[in-house]
Amino acid sequence: MLKLKGSIEHVPVYVPGKPIEEVLKEYGVKTAIKLASNENPLGFSPQVKEAIDQHISQLFYYPDGKAGNLRTALSSFLGVKEEQLLFGAGGEDLIQMVSAAFLEKGSNTVMSGTTFPNYKINALIECAEVREVPSADGHHDLESMSRSVDDRTRIVWVCNPNNPTGTYIGENDLVSFIERIPSHVLIVLDEAYYEYATAPDYPNSIALLKKFPNLLIIRTFSKAYGLAGLRIGYAIADEAIVAQVNKVRKPFNTSSLAQVAAIAALKDQDFVRRTIELNAAELAYFYQQLDRLGLSYYRSYTNFIYMDAGMSSREMYERLLSHGVIIRPFHGNYIRVSMGLHEQNEIFFTALRKVLNEN
Repeated sequence: MLKLKGSIEHVPVYVPGKPIEEVLKEYGVKTAIKLASNENPLGFSPQVKEAIDQHISQLFYYPDGKAGNLRTALSSFLGVKEEQLLFGAGGEDLIQMVSAAFLEKGSNTVMSGTTFPNYKINALIECAEVREVPSADGHHDLESMSRSVDDRTRIVWVCNPNNPTGTYIGENDLVSFIERIPSHVLIVLDEAYYEYATAPDYPNSIALLKKFPNLLIIRTFSKAYGLAGLRIGYAIADEAIVAQVNKVRKPFNTSSLAQVAAIAALKDQDFVRRTIELNAAELAYFYQQLDRLGLSYYRSYTNFIYMDAGMSSREMYERLLSHGVIIRPFHGNYIRVSMGLHEQNEIFFTALRKVLNEN
């Protein structure tokens, strides 16, 4: 009998949002909308398509393993050294690399109990102890998280803004937390939704790198830039950390198409601004409609909203699918709904009202 690595026996499999094609087939609906995976409803910049079209004829070449052109463009855009950048096939790839580089049997890692599940999944694969600290009203309980750190802690994960709750940590609170974490612990600041976090006290995390060399920031082109299907993300950290994590990176982990698309996307900041403006308008629409329905929610600093569905989240998920609406169920009554185009959001609320009335 085949013997698998013992640590993966009880590892949960990450389940992505249902694809539209599957819903059309299974539920017999004529149309469906996907508001489950926090994708950009505007798609991506037209400049990205132009760059991809120009590069198609070069696909027989292996990609640049160092992502040299993207590295130069991004370091200039962010104002960091090229040696401070690490690229991955989306944020998940970077999470896996960091976990593989730092975690092992006998070590532990600290995270919020309500946050992105891939931190836990990758820690379990690496045989590390996972210390999940219950969230405090949708926020990271930073005080309790800091108390959970000990000599065997290798990584503390902070998702800011947090997925799935959409809440954020202000700069003063974040700095106070980092100052309480020992220097031997890597603090991973996952900023996948960084572009949407418009709060005035949202941390300038790159500036914090100079003071805290044990900090690593993860960002992505999947969300605001609309490149989720191409899988391209990046980390920013001290050069020494990047050099060590780079040892576990696969040689060609980011495709050449993803690299040229990211460069083009970076150049079109007008598109990003339009994305943020649409998102703000649709969040305001959601707040208004949910207030009218008397449903509770967390104010969001992302492109999704975490809300009480008024019934079991799994039941709401299934019943919305029968109306051709795909959302993401979570614990208890809570569901996560991505911001779509206005007409898509209207469809969601029409379906939501039908389900609530039927109930």
